[in-house]
Amino acid sequence: MTDDSGGVGAPAPSEREWVDIGSTVLLALATVAIAWSSYQANRWGGEQSIAFSAASAARIESSRASTRAGQQIQIDVTLFSQWIDAYARKETKLYEFYFERFRPEFKPAIEAWLATQPQTNPDAPPSPFAMPQYKLAEQENADRLAVAAEAQTELAKRNNQRSDNYVLCVVLFAASLFFAGVSTKIASTRSRIAILALGYLVFLLTVVWILTFPVSFSV
Repeated sequence: MTDDSGGVGAPAPSEREWVDIGSTVLLALATVAIAWSSYQANRWGGEQSIAFSAASAARIESSRASTRAGQQIQIDVTLFSQWIDAYARKETKLYEFYFERFRPEFKPAIEAWLATQPQTNPDAPPSPFAMPQYKLAEQENADRLAVAAEAQTELAKRNNQRSDNYVLCVVLFAASLFFAGVSTKIASTRSRIAILALGYLVFLLTVVWILTFPVSFSV
């Protein structure tokens, strides 16, 4: 084959040379893919740690709020017992004294309970604590924090699975890297092509799978 100047042109690459080129390309692609997968596995591991920390903090705050709610219930029960005793003895000043010291959250419940005329109404609730008006903001806060803690725990589990999936991709890309490397060491061209094709198959299937994963760029 001659070029326009009359010289001899470069010969077309042989089949073996094409296999070498294919191996080099797969080695490069697999190396980049391994680096990306490792980066993402590390990122999602960090996201998992953050979510677990948030869950732990929410549980601690929920426990504290629940403890405060329990203390408030004890205060309400104690004052109510003293108040109802003074009320039954018709000690007006004393039960008014106790009534003025009921917590603001408790007063609507006891007022609603008194409106049911518990002294004469057999269908009246047994105490103001059974009234829907009796609500504890601290207990509601504790419940909210408990739900948030569970949500963060589930998020941490999902992030852990995402990290594990990326680690598995590292293994699969390493397998394709192995096939690409082995293909350069075999004498038989047909065997080299078969092994290289297997490497590309593993690589492409892993790429298709990894495209379905979420990505993380900051922790």
